[in-house]
Amino acid sequence: MALPPQLAGKLRLPLVAAPMFLGSGPELVIACCRAGILGTFPALNQRSSEGFDQWLSQIGDALADSPDAAPFGVNLVVHKSNPRLKEDLEICVKHKVPLVITSLGAAHEVVERIHSYGGLVFHDVVNLRFAKKAASVGVDGLIAVAKGAGGHAGDWNPFALVNEIRGFFDKTLLLSGCLSTGRDIATAQMMGADLAYMGTRFLSTQEAMVQQEYKQMITDTSAADIVYTPLISGVPASFLLPSLTAAGIELDKLSMPTQLDFGAELDHANSDEKQEQAKPWKEIWSAGQGVGSITDIPTTAELVTNLAREYHEVRQQFCSETNHLKI
Repeated sequence: MALPPQLAGKLRLPLVAAPMFLGSGPELVIACCRAGILGTFPALNQRSSEGFDQWLSQIGDALADSPDAAPFGVNLVVHKSNPRLKEDLEICVKHKVPLVITSLGAAHEVVERIHSYGGLVFHDVVNLRFAKKAASVGVDGLIAVAKGAGGHAGDWNPFALVNEIRGFFDKTLLLSGCLSTGRDIATAQMMGADLAYMGTRFLSTQEAMVQQEYKQMITDTSAADIVYTPLISGVPASFLLPSLTAAGIELDKLSMPTQLDFGAELDHANSDEKQEQAKPWKEIWSAGQGVGSITDIPTTAELVTNLAREYHEVRQQFCSETNHLKI
């Protein structure tokens, strides 16, 4: 495994709970880290940089009481329309956040600031062009967001994406897209990834910040209920069809957004004001194609225990079965 020393020996499972917009917060992050996996959240899940600062203090204080806890991470949207990037980056440096996950833009300046105190930078990529660009600015890891992932997802087959990235990148590689079980974690490693990157499965936990109806919808749906479209946010993303139907959204009547504006998207998602049009992420719910494997809403501790059991069982089974092959 190509794990950096900052993570080596600190994880119960080779797993990162992905940062989910409006879904991940301190409670979920702390529970993940205490369970032995890397918990993360988007900085923009807090309405202000001041609140983001407070969340980091809350997480740091909680994990200080758990010396065996895994590290945590923060997602920063590196896009010109994110008005908080500069301030949130400095807050990450102030708190020496162990891992920063960058998305929608790979910037050498961000990598330098995080590396200045020994932090790690992983970057979301959906194809080879973005992967090579991120590698060129010195990121420590690449997150291969394959077809079927929740949120802003790619459209590449995971085998093609992992293999082509591995052709030039020998640092930490993570695989994202439809991972919901311990078997999926083991499979990601067999494909060449160092870590699994799992989002939707953690939306359906007791600690996730989303509505109970959202969690229940995840347990009630399958891959056939996932719609992949750029018409909601301006970037291709995966959404739950029942939430689109409930909001009265007809995709064939939508026009493509004229520009990508994460500042406006954040304001709409966090606003409590009633609007005629349903709000993406808050009322139009995202999930990946792995929903068909999710049937319960456990605590994070229970989920990680089950994932660990499945992971070790399938690894033992694989080793036992391959011992009988004539190779």
